[in-house]
Amino acid sequence: MIFMDKETIANYVKAGEIAKEMQGLSRKKLKVGTNLFEFAEETEAAIAKAGGEPAFPINLSANSEAAHYTPSFESKDIVGEEDVIKVDIGVHVNGFIADSAFTIDFSGKHSAMVGASEDALEKAVSMAMGRDELGKIGAAIEAQIKSAGFRPVENLSGHGVDENDAHTYPTVPNIANKDSKRPEDDMAIAIEPFATDGKGIVHEGTQSEIFQLKEKRPVRGNEARKIIEFVDSNYKTLPFAERWLQRELKLSEFGRKAGMRELLQKGCLFAHPILKEEEGKTVTQAETTIVFSEGKAIRLL
Repeated sequence: MIFMDKETIANYVKAGEIAKEMQGLSRKKLKVGTNLFEFAEETEAAIAKAGGEPAFPINLSANSEAAHYTPSFESKDIVGEEDVIKVDIGVHVNGFIADSAFTIDFSGKHSAMVGASEDALEKAVSMAMGRDELGKIGAAIEAQIKSAGFRPVENLSGHGVDENDAHTYPTVPNIANKDSKRPEDDMAIAIEPFATDGKGIVHEGTQSEIFQLKEKRPVRGNEARKIIEFVDSNYKTLPFAERWLQRELKLSEFGRKAGMRELLQKGCLFAHPILKEEEGKTVTQAETTIVFSEGKAIRLL
């Protein structure tokens, strides 16, 4: 945790304002037929124009995908008429992060599930701002989602955010547990309930487009050296998309893939695979971030 002085809180608040603006922009622009690569690039550019930076690549996980889908540089994916897309947007200002998400149900067939995750979020936020125990917050999320006829995704959770750290202590569960810890001053937490008509368990898929610096180590390949130096200078320990490297470094596809492969094999980077429920099922998500300071709780959006 970092001491929440006025400048730090101002950075968090600004990040929240930008994230809220991006949510509004997303609701207007994300339509059936929208190219997801173009939408992602435009939204991330809009974050920078508004005075922030992406805290991680925008996630546009659809249907059974719960998290970590972002389009590749070569992607031709578009929004389908039956899609349920989780729009997960992270913004940082000087390293201080507002993490947010909402769900768009393009067919209207899953409105009850969308409502379940949203209602669970509101219940959890109320309890967190009252500094209730984390295990009890998880119990409330679980009860709210189950009362609507769905299951919480039990192996996904909310989390702390800190300077240049999108996932840190504490864990905010989406199911009941015995964690008696409470939100504390100088802490920022993201609460993110997921509801599903599946089993309530996600697994890792085979595709990864989001990566993160783990450790700088000597590497042999020229492309690998270019990539790790660029990542360390520009993203530090925050997640990044491979398409960002293509845009900024202008490497050949072969060179980019070879460099990334070497960095992963050497343990310099780690991947965030797409997380999925069972095929044919649907997942919805809602998320916001709360900052705690001097006995007060500030909801960023």
